[in-house]
Amino acid sequence: MGVKGRSVGEPGLPPGTLVYVGRKRKKGVRISLLEYDEGSFRSRTVRDIAELKGAQDTAGVKWVDVVGIHDAEVVGRIGDLYGIHPLALEDLMNTRQRPKLDDLGDHLFTVLKMFYLKGDRVDSEQLSLVLKGNTVISFQEREGDVFDPIRERLKENKGRIRRMGADYLLYALMDAIIDNYFVILEWLGERVEELEERLISDPQHEHLESIYSLKHDLISLRRSIWPLREVIGSLQRQDSSLFSGEMRPFVGDLYDHSIQVIESVESYRDTLSGLTDIYMSAMSNRMNEVMKVLTIIATIFIPLTFIAGIYGMNFEYMPELGWYVGYPLVLIVMVAVVVSMLFYFKRKRWI
Repeated sequence: MGVKGRSVGEPGLPPGTLVYVGRKRKKGVRISLLEYDEGSFRSRTVRDIAELKGAQDTAGVKWVDVVGIHDAEVVGRIGDLYGIHPLALEDLMNTRQRPKLDDLGDHLFTVLKMFYLKGDRVDSEQLSLVLKGNTVISFQEREGDVFDPIRERLKENKGRIRRMGADYLLYALMDAIIDNYFVILEWLGERVEELEERLISDPQHEHLESIYSLKHDLISLRRSIWPLREVIGSLQRQDSSLFSGEMRPFVGDLYDHSIQVIESVESYRDTLSGLTDIYMSAMSNRMNEVMKVLTIIATIFIPLTFIAGIYGMNFEYMPELGWYVGYPLVLIVMVAVVVSMLFYFKRKRWI
């Protein structure tokens, strides 16, 4: 399974041409197959696509998880095996797709964005899901996902998932993605609160960079969750035989979660806009404080400069020049002027 996909598209190609559009990948494609029903569970790695053909005729629900969509040959063979529409295959290989749902007759095709934490930053990848009969096929860009809880539930037979059909598995995968949005939002919320405290106590230039970084993450999340709401709404209205009526309450709950995510994203965006205003105000106040100090210093030195200028003139007849106490007297006058001005500034609450 070598890398045969290209990283950029070519204009003028016929519809349905498989061209990989995304980050370059060097690793091969990994395919895993999970088969289950209420009384059994089996998970294995698929070494040859021909193995999937033998699993098509078995009973129970199948979850085919394809990790790596950069190999056009592999994606094409899987599409031929399961009868996936060529336009759907073309879309899943283009990682710049917006979330959507297509009803293609005997199968449903869904594109989502999967977000997760990678160290101290938010990363994302495109996930495509195909529901056909008793099989769900997931296409991921790379290793790592948010589906480990689902695999654990399938393995341990927890909850209702092993008693339900493939439509419930599709719902469970979408639910896991949306639930992880809340994890991302919680992490972003903590960053926002921490940043707000730092801005109030000691605003620095790097805080502005952090604000714009968080804004970028929120914009990416917003671009994914707004179309996802439409996807879930379409799923609620689906009359397809692939999606049973008993799934409607679950999809409704999924829709409510998407609304909560949207509201949280908009709330954090407003908060970050407020933090930008706080930063600009803090920096302006700091500049005002600096200018106030400099102005006070300059104001204090104006009379001192005047006195020094008077006695710096080289006139021959200046009676004070011959005084024995002239020099210390002038210094005392200068100090008195400084003290008087500072007292006046303090009384006026300018300092």
